[in-house]
Amino acid sequence: MPPSFRVSGGRPLKGTIRPAGNKNAALPILAATLLADGPCRIDNVPHIRDVETMLELLAHLGAAVAWTAPNSVEVNTAAAEPRELDPKLSARIRASILLAGPMLARFGRVNLPPPGGDVIGRRRVDTHFLALERLGTEITVGATYQLEAKTLRGADIFLDEPSVTATENALMAAVAAAGTTILRNAASEPHVQDLARYLVGLGGRIDGIGSNTLTVEGGAPLRPAPFTIGPDHIEIGSFLGLAAVTNGAVTIDGVRPDDLRATLMAFERLGVRPRLDRARLIVDADQERRIRPDLGGHVPKLEDGPWPAFPADLMSIAIVVASQCEGLLLVFEKLFESRLFFVDKLIGMGARIVLCDPHRAVISGPSPLHGQVVESPDIRAGMAMLLAALAAQGDSVIHNIGQIERGYERIDERLRALGAQIERLEGQPDRRTGG
Repeated sequence: MPPSFRVSGGRPLKGTIRPAGNKNAALPILAATLLADGPCRIDNVPHIRDVETMLELLAHLGAAVAWTAPNSVEVNTAAAEPRELDPKLSARIRASILLAGPMLARFGRVNLPPPGGDVIGRRRVDTHFLALERLGTEITVGATYQLEAKTLRGADIFLDEPSVTATENALMAAVAAAGTTILRNAASEPHVQDLARYLVGLGGRIDGIGSNTLTVEGGAPLRPAPFTIGPDHIEIGSFLGLAAVTNGAVTIDGVRPDDLRATLMAFERLGVRPRLDRARLIVDADQERRIRPDLGGHVPKLEDGPWPAFPADLMSIAIVVASQCEGLLLVFEKLFESRLFFVDKLIGMGARIVLCDPHRAVISGPSPLHGQVVESPDIRAGMAMLLAALAAQGDSVIHNIGQIERGYERIDERLRALGAQIERLEGQPDRRTGG
């Protein structure tokens, strides 16, 4: 059997923890090393399964890949070739599609199997192809996606949605395209900003980083360069939630405050108010944990959206936190129609939640949680189940933890350092499930 976590909950977490590098920055930056045609050192890389899969994809193309330190990777793509991407590797991660832009720029063609990733609803690839077509790519859709571009040329592109990965693919192709590209309605999340900064470090010319309009002067020579990935704001939000639900006192050391504005505003609405001290986020024990109603006493709503709105990847975390706060909250998950389907597992642990439809749920708290045997359906819901298990009285077993470990590095080891009672069960059946 795959490994599981056994968690004994009901204990406050205490201590200091550092966030890992942003997974969603590491993946496109590693893909972008194809543009450099030489050795690139990338630091603060989270050593997680999704990163390992991206490195395997690069190695499959002929790149030399080596971990030079626990969180540093050197990638030399000088010997890379335009091979068909391995469909089994591509099926593991959604981010395999991020190789489309740099492979077009480097080789002029790519045969792309359908990407994998979390099953959290329909995840379009149309926006990627719209942007790449505008840059001069011919696309044939069949069992695989065949993309060919004899010459990439700059264009004025309005994305039909502010897709993170489509923006990243377009950026990587545009820095190699001849002429000026203007990307409008572009995504501007911290990981998109990190990719743009890396491309500038390679020699790309990009204006508007951090905004929804990016101007790229393409065609400049690109050269290998080192880069340090920024802290993962989603992991920071997850640790903030862990401190809140366990009534712990946790300091998160190494944050970028500008990445946390919407997150801190949302947690403040739940009665959780950490303190920022330069690059440290301090969560004191005994937070109020009372949901602040809207003016007139109306039920408040927490909704996600494209950056700089509250991140969709933290919605699962916020739901667990809200279940431990006094009051009513309506959550509106706008981006993925299957993101909320994990709440039945929380209900089984004692949470009072009404799932109104695939996008909305009402949480009434606080509700005592009790240990349960649960499954991790995707990265973020899996982390939410870990929060619930640490807040619950009694023991829980979380199966399918490979999903959690796709996005959170050594999470059991790091949480034990904060006092969590969490044990990794290597392929051992759980007696309560009869497995």
